Amino acid sequence: MDAELFPRERVEVAPGAVHVPDWLSADRQRALLDACREWARPPAGLRTVRTPGGGTMTARQVCLGWHWYPYAYARTVVDGDGAPVKPFPEWLGDLGRRAVTDALGPPGTSHDTEGAGTSRDTEGASTAPYDIALINFYDGDARMGMHRDADERSPDPVVSLSLGDTCVFRFGNTENRAKPYTDVELRSGDLFVFGGPARLAFHGVPRVCPGTAPPGLGLTGRLNVTLRVGGLPGA
Repeated sequence: MDAELFPRERVEVAPGAVHVPDWLSADRQRALLDACREWARPPAGLRTVRTPGGGTMTARQVCLGWHWYPYAYARTVVDGDGAPVKPFPEWLGDLGRRAVTDALGPPGTSHDTEGAGTSRDTEGASTAPYDIALINFYDGDARMGMHRDADERSPDPVVSLSLGDTCVFRFGNTENRAKPYTDVELRSGDLFVFGGPARLAFHGVPRVCPGTAPPGLGLTGRLNVTLRVGGLPGA
């Protein structure tokens, strides 16, 4: 929204999981959108993901650095055109590390949850560079079921950046897909980071709100850019 009665504040949704509203400026959003449009072009471009059971994901996806397919990683688009996955740019990794610091604080620090609103659990975390991006495009009817990001071998936090239409992001627990969970409204430019005790929490997108993207962005639908540290062999 252009004018908020009360500015949106950063929120610790669960220990290790933090929502930072309006983290990307309008210029940063446009630059990231331009990059996503280039990455979505073939070869190794935007594709429909098919599950082992024969279903399809309603959100379409393109990958950088490593290609994700259910439920593993490869260096080529093994479930698509077979092309080598597009490279992961260094600037995107720098953006991911800055996002983690802004959301969770520098490694080895903690904050009073009644003050800054975050606490960082760095147990098992590394300083390895971010090397995987999964970019999902949602049209107005797309959804994402509850799932865990569990195919990486690194415990480093997952960084999620939103562009375009607002969505309802459902952030759950680490045990199952059911309650307890918290629904968070993610708007264009918002950052969500989850690591530490929340790294393997189930999460999903039950709803996208069509027509809510910033008018000046030039995007119909929603893009979600998620950054991860793979810790994969041969990285």
